Amino acid sequence: MIYRIFNNRWVTFGIAFIICALVFWHANKFFHELKENETSKMQIWAAAQQELQQMDIDSENLSPTAFNVLLSNNTTPMLLYNHDNDTYEVQNIPNRKTNSRKKLDELRSQFNSENTPIEVRVENELLQTLYYGSSPLLKKLKYYPILLILVFILFFIALYFFYKTTMSSEQNKLWAGMAKETAHQIGTPLSSLIAWIEILKSESINPEYVQEMEKDITRLTTITERFSKIGSLPDLKRTDIVSETKKNLEYLKKRNSKLISYHLDLPDIPVFVNLNSELYSWSLENLIKNSIDAMRGKGDVYISIKENAKEVSLTIRDTGKGIPKRMQKTVFSPGYTTKKRGWGLGLSLSKRIIEEYHRGKIRVLNSSPNGTTMEIILQIDKKG
Repeated sequence: MIYRIFNNRWVTFGIAFIICALVFWHANKFFHELKENETSKMQIWAAAQQELQQMDIDSENLSPTAFNVLLSNNTTPMLLYNHDNDTYEVQNIPNRKTNSRKKLDELRSQFNSENTPIEVRVENELLQTLYYGSSPLLKKLKYYPILLILVFILFFIALYFFYKTTMSSEQNKLWAGMAKETAHQIGTPLSSLIAWIEILKSESINPEYVQEMEKDITRLTTITERFSKIGSLPDLKRTDIVSETKKNLEYLKKRNSKLISYHLDLPDIPVFVNLNSELYSWSLENLIKNSIDAMRGKGDVYISIKENAKEVSLTIRDTGKGIPKRMQKTVFSPGYTTKKRGWGLGLSLSKRIIEEYHRGKIRVLNSSPNGTTMEIILQIDKKG
């Protein structure tokens, strides 16, 4: 029962908010109570000062209680203004703050804004006015609620990211489980299809048909391997990205619309990177399919590979409708899609394959109403 309650993020956030609000309320209440106590203490001190002034007039002895009160306050900063000679008596204030009349007047204005001054009267005659500020402890507690609010904000941010990470982890496990189950389910009919191909080879059937069927079955095998690798760390091998790209494009060309024209700008020499062929072909296929969808099945796809001393850059440019600028940062988020049908997982998977598995980069290089250019950057493997 308790687990079910705390497993609901809104209930947990609600309970955390109530606890934080109660702590803040008690801290604020404690601050005001302490401030009231300090005001009462200063009123008692002013009463003792009044007794001292009365003693000067009546020549009476100062009571021990009043004497102790006047000596006991060694924390609260105060200014005692004498009206008869326009002077100040200073207590519990550093000398650097009281070494001029201007600074004393400024302190008086400051204390007047912090606390209500207390008048010292004898026989209804105003002799002195007590101006006082906040004690060091009260000053520290004054900023405590602000510090508490910052702590609460950090707490809620940490709680939010904890739930976000937990949910992301659960979703990843779910997708990995579904992918592996899909690979398992495809495996059975795929084995059967391979057996049927062997039978067809012994029949009087055009060999070209059988060869194309074998290519599709090989592709299905590759797709099965892709799904089986989700959720596990794939093996990366030193691979020529140029030949790997050509091989995948040859397969896609034959199975895409004849209205799509491919334009290749690839190096004549091998360029080696650490690659998982199945996952790389999946990313490449997702990007090209997105380009074809953006062009509505008709247009030009330009694919180029450029290299420098450390990196290789593969760009895919189409002549489609482009991606709005406000959407360019979210195209790789799970669920993003502009199609009526589709789950919006293609680019998200491509990003994970390139950045998490291959330690590379994938991004929208540029986009306009005349087309979009996507870029993949991978580290070159110079080890022979």
